[in-house]
Amino acid sequence: MPRITAATNAAQRAETQRRILTAFGELLFTHGLPGLTMTDVARHAGVGRTAVYNYYADMEQLLIAYALDETERFIVDLRDSLAALENPVDRLALYVRAQVEDLSRRHLPPGPAMAAVLSPGSFAKLADHVGDLNVLLQDILRDGVQQGYLPDIDVAQLARLIHGTLSASAARRNRTPDGDTSATAPAPDVELPAAQEAHTEQTVRFIQLGAGARFDDAGNPVRLDRPVLDVLAGQAATALPAG
Repeated sequence: MPRITAATNAAQRAETQRRILTAFGELLFTHGLPGLTMTDVARHAGVGRTAVYNYYADMEQLLIAYALDETERFIVDLRDSLAALENPVDRLALYVRAQVEDLSRRHLPPGPAMAAVLSPGSFAKLADHVGDLNVLLQDILRDGVQQGYLPDIDVAQLARLIHGTLSASAARRNRTPDGDTSATAPAPDVELPAAQEAHTEQTVRFIQLGAGARFDDAGNPVRLDRPVLDVLAGQAATALPAG
């Protein structure tokens, strides 16, 4: 029998781990988190139940590993896409669209629900990782202010408001006509229904305008002159909640 090298063994372990995380994500997509077991994941991944426990001690560890992996890959792809755009208002649009679509198809519990199913340490680890997204958004907003496309405002507070809007938008987009959350969401390679696409576009423009961006007749972002900047900054500061 040929001897297995360390490199081959490491590659095999990485492949098995990837299959487990992929299977877990697919089961979240089709069945949701409640009632999901390690045995379900092992069966769907085509590996033994013991193999799953070799990597993750319980469902909490598996959930946090999946969430961190998905967030990391999302951030890498988003950064690459943002790097291709120069205008900060266009980058804001890309960020919003990517977030709405990702939140709509990734069947993870929302923040408060995650806090209920995760230990404080695990939830803090996830919160730290998701904080990278907040930094990315703040950088976009800060560039918009510095280049004169957005009024001067507290970008940290505005970023929190935008993320709250994105979470609510994704929840509404997945809701059925009866008001329930849809059990399934469109896969990344499936064209969004016209209504969902229109909702995404409305969310993008709502957030751009809410941040203070303005556009010409052709829909292109324009720099704000100083009087407009001062007025918008005053309006935005009044609209933002204190604290």
